[in-house]
Amino acid sequence: MEFTNRSGQPAAPAAPNRPAHPGGKKPRGKWLNIVSVFLLISSALLVAALIFTIATTNRKQEKEFVDTSKFQAVFLEGGQVYFGKVRELNRDFVTLDNIYYLRVNEQAQAEGAEAQAAQQDISLAKLGCELHGPQDLMVINRSQVTFWENLKDDGQVVTAINEFVKQNPEGQQCNTPQS
Repeated sequence: MEFTNRSGQPAAPAAPNRPAHPGGKKPRGKWLNIVSVFLLISSALLVAALIFTIATTNRKQEKEFVDTSKFQAVFLEGGQVYFGKVRELNRDFVTLDNIYYLRVNEQAQAEGAEAQAAQQDISLAKLGCELHGPQDLMVINRSQVTFWENLKDDGQVVTAINEFVKQNPEGQQCNTPQS
């Protein structure tokens, strides 16, 4: 019996049923497996070396720049500045205690008959006696911090803080007006 394909041509005789390679296995197996295992091990070692390098690199974190023996100034986006001791600094927040801030009192003085000039009286205030009665600890959202810096011990702010501490050895008393 003879079969034809769709075009009407006689079908080609079927190939004899014999393996392509003696033993029935394809020749690619052994070397391909060795190369695959070698690449897998090499990739794993490369990833491990990269992780080790990143973990042991001596990159300074921002918090390592905080001099805990000194005061810091923390500048916020709205222009407010707080002076105090940075106790924690990470990517989410800055924790500040022993906090002081600048208080600006505007006073109008008459100069002549026509003009009035506004003078600013700027003083350093200790946080704690405000109307809402805050504790001497502030947690500031990191996204609001423009920058911060360590302050020198002989700067005007630290000198004023030290003077305040000398005048108030038992801490700030909220029932008395601040100077």
